[in-house]
Amino acid sequence: MFGTTGRISPEAPVPVVHIQDTENRPGGAANVAVNLASLGVGTTLLGSIGDDEAGKTLASVLAQHQIQCDLLHTTGRPTTTKTRVQSRGQQLIRLDQEASDADNNVSLVASLRNHVDGADAVVLSDYGKGTLGDTASLIAVCREKGIPVLVDPKGDDFEKYRGACLMTPNQGEFEAVAGQCTTVDELVARAGAMVDHLDLDALLITRSDKGMLLVEAGAEPVFLSTQAREVFDVTGAGDTVIAAVAAVLAAGGSLYSAACIANLAAGLVVRKIGVVTVTPSELQVALHQRGQGGRGVVAEANLLSMLDEARGRSEKIVLTNGCFDLLHVGHVAYLEEAKGLGDRLVVAVNDDDSVRRLKGAQRPLNTLVDRMSVLAGLAAVDWVVAFSEDTPERLISALRPDVLVKGGDYEVAEIAGAKRVLSNGGEVRVLSFRDGHSSSRLIEKTRSAETS
Repeated sequence: MFGTTGRISPEAPVPVVHIQDTENRPGGAANVAVNLASLGVGTTLLGSIGDDEAGKTLASVLAQHQIQCDLLHTTGRPTTTKTRVQSRGQQLIRLDQEASDADNNVSLVASLRNHVDGADAVVLSDYGKGTLGDTASLIAVCREKGIPVLVDPKGDDFEKYRGACLMTPNQGEFEAVAGQCTTVDELVARAGAMVDHLDLDALLITRSDKGMLLVEAGAEPVFLSTQAREVFDVTGAGDTVIAAVAAVLAAGGSLYSAACIANLAAGLVVRKIGVVTVTPSELQVALHQRGQGGRGVVAEANLLSMLDEARGRSEKIVLTNGCFDLLHVGHVAYLEEAKGLGDRLVVAVNDDDSVRRLKGAQRPLNTLVDRMSVLAGLAAVDWVVAFSEDTPERLISALRPDVLVKGGDYEVAEIAGAKRVLSNGGEVRVLSFRDGHSSSRLIEKTRSAETS
């Protein structure tokens, strides 16, 4: 619940909050499922809910995220609900409705057996509510199928998680079981001992502002520094971590890669308020900013969301287009100049059929994939996207660049998409190619050499 405060209640020394907006967000294991779905992972959620309005609301919200659900309805207990009252970015109070562990002895083993075939990973998100009371059997089902099982643990008994692929406790949860660690060496040693004792593949310990520690069986420990520049709310950060790890492992990535992506995702989610998720495009942009990826060839649909996020950071978007059939030094200089007009440079490239229509049956010399790959390798280029029409006017209208750049001897009125950019408050720039360089001249020169 979001609202404003402006006075203290006459009934008690507490602020009066004028509620202006209410959002229903899946929490707990449902938040893990939503994080996975947000990352593009096909997700099935098993769990229990009460036979009440909160349970119906939860099921409805999960359906909107296209999450397949097998939720057991238990009578006599409410759906676990946490109501947070927020004002000016601060949480003022949290009201919880839930049953005790003893009242919630639900077995999910049969449900897991019904859904586990074909899964690439299984996440056990333990909140100590009783639903994962038979954790050992759940892990055994996954081991029997050869499916990695990841555990976000709870409580002071980690023995029940024996045989899991990975556990992701925070340092406080880890030390509650392993004992307080006064030095980093002691933390690493006790983590390694726990991996061996519980027959785990690895432990990923989250350490708040100190980042993460990954300890894999038979490998050197890895410390990952925190990626959070600003922290507004740590709610659900652990859910994001295990979801990101599961997504990478399910896609065939290594534990180290999974930990790096999870660390980055956690740094993004704590900058938001409440129980929230991260998206693939947010991760791509964050990787790009660190020089680790998130740039290059992208699909139009993905580019649209990435540009929205870039605008949210007040970044200026520059777009240019062309065939770029035979890249030369004139192109490179032109693209570097275009990048200097803003923060992000998008290069839109004609597909092979449209090049043939524009240039003739002998063109292009290089396929669309090759042309886009070469452009993506240039330092000045952020994103490369293809279009199939003869002109990029539709694409420009969809992408809404702040600056449209064209190379050559053009009048602004002649440039496809210029009118739309100008009407959106943007600008159109015409840049000159470097004299003596053109794809057509290079092609003609090559053909002359072959015939001589």
